[in-house]
Amino acid sequence: MSGFDYSTLPRSVDIPDKPVTSLLDDAVSKFPDNVAIDFFGAKITYREFDRQTQKLMNVLRGLGVKRGEAVAVMSANCPQAMIAYQAILRIGGIVVLTNPLYVEREIEHQFKDAGVKIALVLNLMAGKVKNVMDKTSVEKVIVIKLEDYMPWPISWLFPIKLMVQKQKPATLGGAQFLKWSELMDSASDQAEPADVKPDDIALYQYTGGTTGVAKGVELTHRNLISNALQGKAWFVGAKEGEEVFMLTLPVFHAFGMTVGMNLGISLCATIVVEPKFDALRIMKQIEKHKATMFPGVPAMYVAIINHPKATSCDISSIKYCISGAAPLALETREKFEAMTGGKLVEGYGLTEASPITHCNPLPGGVKTGSIGMALPSTEYKIIDDETGKEAALGEVGELLVKGPQVMRGYKGAPDETAKAIKDGWLYTGDMASADEDGFCFIMDRKKELVISGGCNVFPKEVEDVLRDIDGVIEVAVIGLPDPRFGEKVTAVIVLKEGATLTESEIIAHSKAGLAGYKIPKKIVFVDSLPKTIIGKVLKRELKKQIEGKS
Repeated sequence: MSGFDYSTLPRSVDIPDKPVTSLLDDAVSKFPDNVAIDFFGAKITYREFDRQTQKLMNVLRGLGVKRGEAVAVMSANCPQAMIAYQAILRIGGIVVLTNPLYVEREIEHQFKDAGVKIALVLNLMAGKVKNVMDKTSVEKVIVIKLEDYMPWPISWLFPIKLMVQKQKPATLGGAQFLKWSELMDSASDQAEPADVKPDDIALYQYTGGTTGVAKGVELTHRNLISNALQGKAWFVGAKEGEEVFMLTLPVFHAFGMTVGMNLGISLCATIVVEPKFDALRIMKQIEKHKATMFPGVPAMYVAIINHPKATSCDISSIKYCISGAAPLALETREKFEAMTGGKLVEGYGLTEASPITHCNPLPGGVKTGSIGMALPSTEYKIIDDETGKEAALGEVGELLVKGPQVMRGYKGAPDETAKAIKDGWLYTGDMASADEDGFCFIMDRKKELVISGGCNVFPKEVEDVLRDIDGVIEVAVIGLPDPRFGEKVTAVIVLKEGATLTESEIIAHSKAGLAGYKIPKKIVFVDSLPKTIIGKVLKRELKKQIEGKS
């Protein structure tokens, strides 16, 4: 780190006046026969990726999707999810990336808010969509099967494996449910894209914010292409057409979408697509494909470092890894870099910024505990929470960012948008400090967000579900430090007099109303919660109390 010349880093990047789908157009033009997607050994070239996209464009148009309409994609990582993303955007539609782990209540809200009429859904999760269809505007569901793009015999064995694991898809009948494979087999592979403008909305990416009410972040084509190219400029030394990405971050999350998929396409890279993270399989895949880039969250790197078979796999092909969504421990970085010989650096972002705004330098000059420097063409400042004036170096204040990746606003929420963006500056809600080199250090979350395993968990949403339990009088949800997940979702509960609820009963109730990663991992029963004079729970004080008892 000592003596690194930070002035050599790119501080701006040229953003073309084009939609984000132009990244795929460029890749097809430059490297048509290079492998774009590798899925369990099945290879799709950039030429074929483009052809499949055009087929789906015709399918969607045939189903009546019009410019400016929202189409949901609810799937684990697979070729269909990537093809759907490109096809929806090319016809001028708006993508709604829906977490397949969502429960029915969450799906219903998102589909209703976005006005989704067509949804592309993984067959394993389609039953949940079926159960809420009559409460939403969804008219047709295109059912995706992972095995449709797997090579034989894996495609034949995969459904058997699911049966053994008791993951049976729901029985789907009627004209509302359509099979991806049948639609694509009969579709033409020639389609003209719509005249999409850079400032058209490309994505409604839902985030809960501090209130727990899911809001649709409006991200434009300009936002998305900017963030991909900002990342590309930051990966000094990365070469077009030569990199291999290990994509195990979920594409339905903004981090995976941008740093795994869009950045990979911008580099004309081969993207090795994995539906879920399994440490041993990922190590074997890195070794097999000589993967050079592996974006992830700290929990992934920790799992690899601590795996009993870590030394049996050669993962020395790794050059660059960006870690996000949770703080990266020095020990994790040092051990992973020793295993690979590559660089593992911490970055920072938020959905409202597409999402990346900061990252440690990849050529060198990393500062431990820092989220790094602002990406090219990105500004930041830190303001004093009380005075509203810019804080001095080293002083803590709220982090504000400005750049071409900053969202247009929240869908249908002008008041919320006005609170979040003022004079072009996005108020992140995170407390930070900065040093003389421009490195930022997150000190605390102004938001009461819990980040568990890289996933955002909004306390109010969990509290609302737990508060419905008969016998619960008060509840506060906090995040406690956890070596595996970064933070552990912890519910602190005050019971009504005479109530005899147990931890297992609370968790069982949670499963009906919350996605798995939001379910509390720990329940603490207390006699009372610390509060301000006006009755607001003092969560910082509560965390201290609970940690002191642990």
